[in-house]
Amino acid sequence: MKILICALASVTLSCLGLGQTATAVTGDTARKVYTIENCVNEFNPAKVESTKAGYQYWFIDRNFLDGKTVKMSVVAPHEATHPPHSHPEDEIFFVLEGKAEFYLDGKTKVAGAYATFYCPSYSKHGIRNVGDTTLKYLVIKKYPRTN
Repeated sequence: MKILICALASVTLSCLGLGQTATAVTGDTARKVYTIENCVNEFNPAKVESTKAGYQYWFIDRNFLDGKTVKMSVVAPHEATHPPHSHPEDEIFFVLEGKAEFYLDGKTKVAGAYATFYCPSYSKHGIRNVGDTTLKYLVIKKYPRTN
């Protein structure tokens, strides 16, 4: 699973990681220092965040890599984390396991493991579990800068 996440994230994010980074100061410029320790994130059940439909786990959170994120969502059978919505950022979903129904601007399509779903910015989109087993998928997104 780590290799799959690295391959997906490296295309979109150019660096993989989650965790604390050190700051190197060179002259007047401070920059993050990426190390093997903070650029590899192995799944840790203690860091899971519960949702109304299951749980999520941030492999890369918005504070680590300039707003770029990779999150795993796990959704119970016949549930959705939230209803279709839209936002300024585009988003990519990658199904790891289960059966997902993708919603994009009024239309739906059902797909299984290893399917991707691209959601353009401001499009109304959603994903829900239409299967009888757990749905696991990655969400790859870049949030706007906060500073």
